[in-house]
Parts: sequence; structure tokens; C-alpha cells
Amino acid sequence: MSIPISDKPLRWGILSTAGIARKNWQAIRNSGNGIVAAVASRDEAKGAQFIAECQADAAFPDAPRAIGSYAEIIAAPDIDAVYIPLPTGVRKEWVIKAAQAGKHVMCEKPCAPSLADLEEMVAACRAAGVQFMDGIMYMHSDRLPALRAVLDDGESIGQMRRIACGFSFCAPDDFLKGNIRMHSGLEPQGCLGDLGWYTIRFALFATGYQMPARVRATMLDQLDQLGRADSPDAVPVEFSAELFFPGGVSATFYNSFQTEHQQWAHISGTKGSLLVSDFVLPYCGSELEFTVSNAHFDVANTRFVMERHDRRHAVREYSNNHENAQETKLFRRFADLALSGTPDNFWPDAALKTQKIMDACLLSARQGGTAIEIA
Repeated sequence: MSIPISDKPLRWGILSTAGIARKNWQAIRNSGNGIVAAVASRDEAKGAQFIAECQADAAFPDAPRAIGSYAEIIAAPDIDAVYIPLPTGVRKEWVIKAAQAGKHVMCEKPCAPSLADLEEMVAACRAAGVQFMDGIMYMHSDRLPALRAVLDDGESIGQMRRIACGFSFCAPDDFLKGNIRMHSGLEPQGCLGDLGWYTIRFALFATGYQMPARVRATMLDQLDQLGRADSPDAVPVEFSAELFFPGGVSATFYNSFQTEHQQWAHISGTKGSLLVSDFVLPYCGSELEFTVSNAHFDVANTRFVMERHDRRHAVREYSNNHENAQETKLFRRFADLALSGTPDNFWPDAALKTQKIMDACLLSARQGGTAIEIA
């Protein structure tokens, strides 16, 4: 697939050769308004191999160069923005350094080990006048405006009362023993950070980014030092939480490295309900869908009848690796903002809200499910 690149594209640098960077390499290539100019790795040969493999699958006209240090790529004059998929535990330093160098920042999620850290990161970006955005791809899908229209029409759902989300995968034994997401120094929030960032953000989206008044969470399971000797502390591997919003809306979410692939979101209201079966990573195809249900229960003497009344809503959007996919739209939108010179504060604000809720949920779980008030 050959996609024209604009005359003045956003020039990206990628910090690290993390697996997710391969997917986003292609998203940048498909965006039409961005190019990967360089990839930094502490092992320059590893960076060169990463570039060669990605070029073989989704080539830029000019191959990016490999750089042997993160500091060098941040200082490079031909880099406008950096994508940072480094482990959460070491990300803060490089986000701040990138901002201070005048680089726009796309930050993988979870953004930081704590709200205090993220506040410093966002403050540095705002002081430098650069765009900060987290890498939640579904936020840029055409499906979200369609969901918003249904939630706001007053009839399909009625008054919203309940939000429920689940996002999990069943990790193999080598993941639990060796992946960075199971090391508290690198990914201290475990499944809550890796998966809960998405479920929390969906609840925020559904409520119009209203913050909950309080949260209560349960650590269903965690991997301690007995299971992972090199990890300084225990890491969540199965987690659930309840969020309580002003006005009577509640939300629940479940995240796990111990149950197989699921990524559903369900919203219940006074007139109906809405189900998205693949809200994070759309199932393969050319349409993204969701279902609105307005079941009717009829009683006539001895006859009790529950009638199904479902309506399928769909948008024309490819699921992955396409110029119309949500991954591409994420990087295209970011580049538009960065090239405009006018950062959009919505994105760092949404990240801060997500982090604040996540921190409160983790605190609640570690205190045995104590309710945590959110100011």
C-alpha cells in the first residue's frame, strides 16, 4: 500500500524498539502527515535491525536512522516529536527531557507510576508549548462519536445508570516470569496499568469525563516475590473496581492476566442498554459496530413474553493496519495538532483524570477495599 506523505510531515523519533512500536511504525506510515526519522535503542545494532524489519513491511521513502542513545534522539534537530513506549517506571525522565527540548510527546499508557509523576510530565509539556497525548487508540475511532450520539439522544439508553467493562488476556507462564509488565520497578500497576487504563477511560468517556466521587477496588490476585524473584514488590494480575459518580451513575471494571481475551463495554440506562464487544482492539473487518437493546416484556394473563429489540450500529472503519484504522487516526490527529502549533489540552487533562482514578483504585485495593474519596 503506497500512501502519499505530505510535503512537511511531522518527523518522529521512537524511543526503544518495544513490540508496540512496530504497530505504530505502520500507523505513522499510513497517516500521510508523519514519517519516522530515527529510532533510538541502547543497542544501536538492535535499533538498526528493528528499522530493517519494519522497512521490509511498511517502508518509508527514506529509511530512518538508528541512534544508540535516548538523549541523542531527543537532541536531534530533525526530530519534531517522540513516541515513548519505554516502561512506565523509567518514562518520566524522558518525557520531561523531550518536552524541554521542544519535542511533542506521544506517551504509551499507563502514562506514569503516579499522579504526581504525570503532573510533572504534563507541566513540562505545557511549559514548553508541546502536545502531550497518551496512546489510547480507540479514542480516535469513528465509533466513539457514533456511541456518543446514541448515549445523548435521550431515547436509546434513556438516563444512564451503570457502566461495566472487562479487558483481559490469559498470560502464558513465560509472560508471568519474564515480561516487564510483571516487574514492579518497571510496570508497578501490572494488569491495572496495562489494561485498566482503557477501562477507566471508557467510563470517563461514557460520563462525559465527569470524575467519580469515590472508588472501591479489590486485588483479586497478585504475583509476589515468590513468583517473580527479581520484582521488588507484588504486581496486580487480576483486579476489579467500582466507581461511584455524582448523580447516581456507577461503573465497574475487571482486568486480568488470568482470563482469556475479552474487551467488552456495556452501558445500562432507564430505557435500554448498549454493548460494544471489542471496544479496545476491534475484531478484524471493515466495520466497527455496537448494539443497542430495548427489550420489551409483555404479560397477558398466562403469557409471559420477553421480546428482543436490538439495533446494530456500525461505522465504516478498518480494524487495523489501514489508513482508515484507529491507530492511524491517533497519529494523524497528533501530527495535525503538533504541526498546527496549538496543543489541545483535552488530551493531557484526560490522561491526568485517568491516572488519578487508577491511583485511587490501586490504593483502595491495597487497603483491603477501603472506599477512597476523590477530591
